Amino acid sequence: MPAEQHTGGLDLGVSTGRRRLNTGVAAAGLLASLLVGILTEPPTLWGLLPIGLYAALTILGMDLVVATSVAFLAGALVVAASPVKVGNLLGEALGDTITVIGMVIVLGAGLGEVLRRTGVAERMVRAIMRATGDGNRTAVLGGVLLASLVLVTATGTLAGSVAIVAPIVVPVCARVGYTRSATAAMLFIGGCAGLALAPFAGSNIAILEAAEVGYGTYLAVGALPLTLLSLALALVLVPWLQRRTDRAGDHYPPELAEPAESSERPSTGRATGVFLVLLVVSAGFAAATQAGTAFPLLALPVLAVATGLAAGLTLTETAAAVYAGAGRMFHMLVLFWLLAALFATQELAKPFDVVLAQYGDQLRSFGPLTFALVIALIGWVAVPGATAAQVTLIDRIFGPLAASLGITAAPWVIVLLWASKGDTYGPFPNANMVGPMGFAGSTSLRNQLTIGWLIMIAASIMYAVLLSLLI
Repeated sequence: MPAEQHTGGLDLGVSTGRRRLNTGVAAAGLLASLLVGILTEPPTLWGLLPIGLYAALTILGMDLVVATSVAFLAGALVVAASPVKVGNLLGEALGDTITVIGMVIVLGAGLGEVLRRTGVAERMVRAIMRATGDGNRTAVLGGVLLASLVLVTATGTLAGSVAIVAPIVVPVCARVGYTRSATAAMLFIGGCAGLALAPFAGSNIAILEAAEVGYGTYLAVGALPLTLLSLALALVLVPWLQRRTDRAGDHYPPELAEPAESSERPSTGRATGVFLVLLVVSAGFAAATQAGTAFPLLALPVLAVATGLAAGLTLTETAAAVYAGAGRMFHMLVLFWLLAALFATQELAKPFDVVLAQYGDQLRSFGPLTFALVIALIGWVAVPGATAAQVTLIDRIFGPLAASLGITAAPWVIVLLWASKGDTYGPFPNANMVGPMGFAGSTSLRNQLTIGWLIMIAASIMYAVLLSLLI
């Protein structure tokens, strides 16, 4: 999930005491890294110190860009890099694949803003709700799930998509008597399912790059099983939650049952058609050709420009929309640039050479299945707030060990996907979980956590079975 998410008015900020603790941990880590750089030479197991510092700072809630900067500086100190070498590392990192992923996230945000300004996103949601109908709760449940899934799949971001979906579907949910908690659960489950499918989401691009697979393989072994399981469970869990909260009086006020006004342009229908056709063609091309990480750098701007022009925007207006959306996510480009530089210091320190030399036999004694399951669970406490960064970090740390254990691409897709997305469902609250609550007007974090935990447990069992079959 992106480092900054809309949370519907619920504060997930860091306290003053936590910020002071972060500063102390960062200072201690940098001092320790300086001593390591003076007293040791590569290859050294102490090269893992910057990664450990990075994990600690992000878990403690430090801003991701600041934490990555501190970790990179620690890595430079560990390898005793001169100022010129530090500059070279930063320069080389600009062309790294990891930095490209950051650019994909920025361009995806630009496309999302075009879809919002042109009304394409809103039209897609309204069309889905009309198709499923609003005559009964089952139809509305299916419509909300599908609307959230489709829009998140198209934009690659959960919070921004739910912000568009919620004002349209909440009045419909209110009219058929759904509670706030049940509505929040629908938005959450559908959005998370779409996030797994999104062809140009940064975290999914990172998985394709790390596992060296195409989009089709990623869907078959990783995303589609999670999506189908989530939707199937939603048909059971949402009615169950509705019954629980119906008795508690968790209802919307009558005035919210009024239909939301549409802000669509007359040309929105044409723009929606253009966008959907190009999106399907792009995703199909990516799956058929196993296009690499760089493909979205072309596909996303083409989608944005074509959609904007089809909606009647000028090229300047379309560019302004892209700039506005991309600007809000520029910090992710900086984050991945610094992350690429951090991993460059790891390659100089060579800590994994030491790990394989000293502990390779012990690791192999665990067996590939046990190793894969442990890494998937470790990912839940890796880098909260940026799933693409989690994927990259986990692959760089554990990828060589996985390869030495004979874990192939398909099971590694599952490991990376569940390691990075499992913590969206739990075990702790997060922005992607709380955001739909805010937009749905729900205040019961316990209900949302319960839904997330139930899906998380079921998906963990499913992926454990799949891994046992693939490894």
